[in-house]
Amino acid sequence: MSSLLLLRSDFLLPNFVLLRDALTSAGSRLTAAGVPSPRMNAELLLMFTLNCDRAYLYAHAERQLGDDEKSRYDQALDQRAQGIPAQYITGHQEFWGMDFIVTPAVLIPRPETEHVIETVLPLVQTMTTPRIVDVGTGSGCIAIALAKELPQAEMHATDISSEALEIARANAARHQLESRVHFHQGDLLQRLGQNRFDCVVSNPPYVGESEEDQVQLEVRKFEPRHAVFAGPTGLEVIQRLIPQAHDALKPGGWLVIEISGSIVEGVQDVLDSWREVRVTEDLQKIPRVARAQKTLP
Repeated sequence: MSSLLLLRSDFLLPNFVLLRDALTSAGSRLTAAGVPSPRMNAELLLMFTLNCDRAYLYAHAERQLGDDEKSRYDQALDQRAQGIPAQYITGHQEFWGMDFIVTPAVLIPRPETEHVIETVLPLVQTMTTPRIVDVGTGSGCIAIALAKELPQAEMHATDISSEALEIARANAARHQLESRVHFHQGDLLQRLGQNRFDCVVSNPPYVGESEEDQVQLEVRKFEPRHAVFAGPTGLEVIQRLIPQAHDALKPGGWLVIEISGSIVEGVQDVLDSWREVRVTEDLQKIPRVARAQKTLP
């Protein structure tokens, strides 16, 4: 019998179980499986199973789980113990205070990417009708958050993956912004025209294959590889994106991209001919966002 089966049988919920006991058992099971933040994951998956919030779990600690609820909770815990990200199990992730549908077809939105939104807003808020394009939109989180914050903007979003675009369109519809975001399938800024946009924004693949061992196993194993790894150095996609962005932007337009500390010098080199190049760090003091302005005529 495999170690996973032994682990699962050791922590299967008993026939009669209260919410508080289910959480305790789940926390032990996820701890034994080496899952980070086991208690938080146990709570999240129980909230998903019961379709409730955290306050309900603790206000109804004596509530008994039904047979179907136990079965679904066991299944969710089994998936998480195998390393499947909780967001792919629940199908949801919060970003910029909004709930987004996520599937294995798209990268899971991260809190660090909110720095991209924070960088874009002051650059375009004074424009009458800014035209913005989100390159490699994935779940659509950047484009949709910007559409929400900038009701005067004309938003566009691209992705090479048709599956990702289906998720992005569904997310736009959930937030009643489907008429505000125009989606395009293609490689980066392919066929979107020249001197057209006031801002090009992107969270592109920027991890080098040489860094693969430093990436969390569940990211390497379950998130779409083409959305994480750019090539041997991590600069490959950005090196293609920056000249395309230069062509697509109006004079004086802005490029805003998410980066990492390992490629910051390479990104600055590629942006050598741009104006107002600036790199913003995230809360952990890691270089996270690069912004630059296309030279004025």
